[in-house]
Amino acid sequence: MNKKPLIISLIIILLVAIVALVAFTMRQKQQMNEMVEQLEFEKEALEDEYEDLAIQFDGYQQMDIQNDSLQDQLAKEQQRVRDLLEELRITKVTNARRIAALKKELATVRAVMVGYVRQIDSLNNTNQRLTQENQQYRIENQQITQVNTQLSEENTHLTKVVTRAAMLQVSNFSVLPLNKRDRKTSVFNAIQKIQFTYTIQRNITCEPGEKMVYLSIRRPDGEVMQKNPNHLFEYENGQVPYSVRQSLEYAGEELTATMYWSVEEILQQGTYTADFFIDGNLCGTFTFSLEK
Repeated sequence: MNKKPLIISLIIILLVAIVALVAFTMRQKQQMNEMVEQLEFEKEALEDEYEDLAIQFDGYQQMDIQNDSLQDQLAKEQQRVRDLLEELRITKVTNARRIAALKKELATVRAVMVGYVRQIDSLNNTNQRLTQENQQYRIENQQITQVNTQLSEENTHLTKVVTRAAMLQVSNFSVLPLNKRDRKTSVFNAIQKIQFTYTIQRNITCEPGEKMVYLSIRRPDGEVMQKNPNHLFEYENGQVPYSVRQSLEYAGEELTATMYWSVEEILQQGTYTADFFIDGNLCGTFTFSLEK
């Protein structure tokens, strides 16, 4: 019996099956690619919607909403949108279940925003009504405001006068170079300590009590002499370095005190400047010279 025709038939059937399988596989791959493309499109569209919602929240956050609770709620929802958007961006396009969940979350956030928008509109309407009501009071109060302004200016002037009167003043400043035995020396290279003596003038308008006196010593090159760069104090909305400080009990009467600077650096020759600060005020500026 000749088996050749049978073999040929089997080969043909096998080839037909392979061709069909390949065609099916290619069709499945094409369908899969189309599905992935569709998911990518839907994911990108969802990202765009989240970004639009985030922009809307930014717009409302920039509004002057006179309600702290509502402002906090908006901030929380805004952060929630940002977190969800970030999660969406890192979610794989094939994770259809999570993307669907994020789509539902978007609908929920939108519904919440609608409620916030209504509250904001209600607040705006109330503010407009109050603005109209207040407008007539502004006209009536204009004259009173002018009078109050004048009184305020007078009070400010009086306050400045009182403040100036209460400011302490430093006088009788003197400098004494000392050697290692704490004796006066005129030898420049033998100076181991510098004694600063000063007097706080009598001032009965100043509030008595403990006073911190800051002394800022500036070298001839303009730099402040310091032992520690953290030695700073508040002055005119800023921080000023000081060299030494001293706490004194001031009772309104003239008070003489002494401070010392221990020389641990190489002294510069020339003119030094000594600034005294008390109660946040510059109370005296003096100069002295150290020469060989």
